[in-house]
Amino acid sequence: METDEKTYDVVVLGAGPVGENVADVVVRAGLSAVLVERELVGGDCSYWACIPSKVLLRGTEVLAEARAVDGAEQAVTGEQDVAATLARRNSFVSDWDDAGQVEWVDGAGIDLVRGTGRLAGERTVVVTAANGGQTRLIARHAVAVATGSDAAMPPIDGLADVAAWTPREATEAQVPPGRLLVLGGGYVGCEMATAWQALGAQVTVVQRGERLLDTMEPAAGEAVAQALRTAGVTVHLDCEATAVRREGAEVVLMTSAGELRGDELLVAVGRTPRTDDIGLGLVGLEPGTYLDVDDSQRVRGSEWLYAVGDANGRSLLTHMGKYQARQAGAAIVARARGEQVSTAGWGPHAATADDRAVPSVVFTSPQVAAVGLTAAQAADRGLPHRVVEYPLGDVSGAKIVADGYAGTAIAVVDTEREVLLGVTFVGPAVAELLQAATIAVVGEVPISRLWHAVPAFPTVSEIWLRLLETWRDGG
Repeated sequence: METDEKTYDVVVLGAGPVGENVADVVVRAGLSAVLVERELVGGDCSYWACIPSKVLLRGTEVLAEARAVDGAEQAVTGEQDVAATLARRNSFVSDWDDAGQVEWVDGAGIDLVRGTGRLAGERTVVVTAANGGQTRLIARHAVAVATGSDAAMPPIDGLADVAAWTPREATEAQVPPGRLLVLGGGYVGCEMATAWQALGAQVTVVQRGERLLDTMEPAAGEAVAQALRTAGVTVHLDCEATAVRREGAEVVLMTSAGELRGDELLVAVGRTPRTDDIGLGLVGLEPGTYLDVDDSQRVRGSEWLYAVGDANGRSLLTHMGKYQARQAGAAIVARARGEQVSTAGWGPHAATADDRAVPSVVFTSPQVAAVGLTAAQAADRGLPHRVVEYPLGDVSGAKIVADGYAGTAIAVVDTEREVLLGVTFVGPAVAELLQAATIAVVGEVPISRLWHAVPAFPTVSEIWLRLLETWRDGG
């Protein structure tokens, strides 16, 4: 079959949010770009991850907020409408139709080629369409790999034969499972346990580690585990899964806590880069691995190949991937013009993607919002630090938000420079507190200046004043 050939300044493998941002930045700067996508334009985030999962969780969150305020609580006389919740989720993902995203791509002046793209040599990508037709794409300046990641499958006997759910199946299911086994107590496991329990499933979480959310402050995992148990979820900690099998429609999971039975098994134990089938071997790289990049997201040892988002393994979060994409796009533009790439700031030549202060939110009930280092991470790095903690429920604004508001704020302070290394909030609706903390951590705002960032009264943001006072008083 004859192969078409087209030339662009930049070829981007993957049309998720990360790939779209790379293409958008370079096109706005006057370069030409093409996106290559084998599935839906918009990627996992739009259809199987960030968007549908948060929509599934939102109704539960709103009901909890109403029931936490006397007067409003009495008005909540029914339960969540499961069918309406799932229909709302379907609307947010456009019933898994990417026509709207394709319209945006076209309007942005970016070309799109459907099919599986593979590197075929220096600055060359061959795209194979579903009908077998091929298109050869030549990049004048750069090829950017933005292919994302897949759910990791642990080496558990029988797992390949039981049709386990990945996060995709968990976010696109059209009916709640009767009994859901969740393997993994990280972000996805905790969020999906929260969502499906509230929508009627009997949920059991199996966590290999000693606590849920074990990369965060201990208080976060402890609070989420307690809330899940209160809601009716069974949580097994320090529990090893050894084998799994199907008995008819039933899933049987063998663990160190005994035999667990369910209707579906969700595997949420991490991610693996989607780089196994993109032709890395033809350019001297190891297939199926995270690509090692510099701070401009250019693959080390290459003059033309970039890896952005999950493909480089630096931070597997959509917002960080989009941030990297903006910086990578700026670097590609600068180098295409023969200009120096800056290592600081933002602008036409800036290209440093800083991953020292990564913000993240776990949309459980309670929410967990964190940025920067935990106390344990600061200790591991040998940084002089002190931990400052304050109950969120003791803040006037929090008392107004919810009767019996329970939560905590934890700040990790560099005792030599007196700047924040990290901040964690645990409690209802704390996601909206995170950006202020991110600015303080990224900007390395001195504690002495934070005193002058006066929080409005009565808001939950008064927690900042309470943290500062606790720091001042040596707490």
